[in-house]
Amino acid sequence: MNNRENRAIIIDPSEDFDKIKGLASKIRLKILEIIDQGAKNINELSAALEMPQSTIATNVMILEEAGLIKTEQIKGKKGTQKICHPIYSEIVIEFANLKREVEQDNVIEVEMPIGLYNRYEVSAPCGLCSTESIIGYLDVPNHFLNPERVKAGLIWFEKGYVEYKFPNNSLYKDTSLKTLELVTELSSEVPGTNKEWLSDISLWLNDVKVGTWTSPGDYGDKRGKLTPSWWKLEGSQYGLLKSWRVTNNGSFVDGLKISDVKIADLDLSAHHSITVKIGVEDDAKHVGGINIFGRGFGNYNQDIVLRLYFS
Repeated sequence: MNNRENRAIIIDPSEDFDKIKGLASKIRLKILEIIDQGAKNINELSAALEMPQSTIATNVMILEEAGLIKTEQIKGKKGTQKICHPIYSEIVIEFANLKREVEQDNVIEVEMPIGLYNRYEVSAPCGLCSTESIIGYLDVPNHFLNPERVKAGLIWFEKGYVEYKFPNNSLYKDTSLKTLELVTELSSEVPGTNKEWLSDISLWLNDVKVGTWTSPGDYGDKRGKLTPSWWKLEGSQYGLLKSWRVTNNGSFVDGLKISDVKIADLDLSAHHSITVKIGVEDDAKHVGGINIFGRGFGNYNQDIVLRLYFS
């Protein structure tokens, strides 16, 4: 069950409060330290820490709810037992706001409305909506051409892609580009919602496939912080804010390396624009659809943000 090899997570204290809370306990930190050496059941953790099983079970539940460990029930000699597995090999807390202030003089940022794609190819179920209403007809790919798409706050489809053209501002800087970052709020897409619905979401830059991130699910357990009240509660409510970075050392999602694609592979000097394509491939292992959240929907009041960091 455990597949944590070289998996890292970067925690933003301003957004990931549940994970910060999960780490704010000596007991829970010891549990993480112990299972880092191998999966353990509640009895084993209780013996190792010399604490009651009830105390261990409570703290395991907090870690699981924070998404810091996984558990499974297996048959034991007497009934069932809960086995605790680590998810991450490295946990990093990054104070992102302070970092942006330091790099602000050397960064160019462009925010693109999610409805301003220049090309698309999507399959049903699919649709678009603004903060006020559905745009066009649901599950009709041709309605992705509707001029009202510029107002979109949420886009969804099962397979295919949407493509955007950003200005290539690296052509006008004297210093070298060290990092290209794309930040967008994403989730899987399933009729209704399902927090355990996997989907392989890929990113291409200038037609170069940067890599794939597997979305854990389609979230509808609570209304998104910005999602308008008219939007059905049984529909997708929010996603996860993902940071895709291409550097001189490879490509990363939230600090986890996904490919060896480097800045040089994008051949930016030969292009007046930077094309950004996001989608789900027909032959992906997990064809679980995609939701792209923009301003007025989800938990983050932003569209698709492209940042160029210079030396």
